[in-house]
Amino acid sequence: MTEKTVAELTFEEAMAELEKVVTQLERGDVALEASIKLYERGAALKALCASKLKDAEEKVELIRAAEGKAIGTTPVEGL
Repeated sequence: MTEKTVAELTFEEAMAELEKVVTQLERGDVALEASIKLYERGAALKALCASKLKDAEEKVELIRAAEGKAIGTTPVEGL
């Protein structure tokens, strides 16, 4: 099985992989070159997750606007 590119991952897959990357880097038992590659992948995963979250927030705002509700800073959890 080949590793998916970051762009091919779902939000959930990216978050799970990001958690693994952070765990590996925190353990500190990875060689320097491997650590650099892990860090680069982790940065790309973080950017993907942030982008997907922003897209989701924008969709929620559009739905709320379509329902005639004010668009503001109401947390998504409060819906």
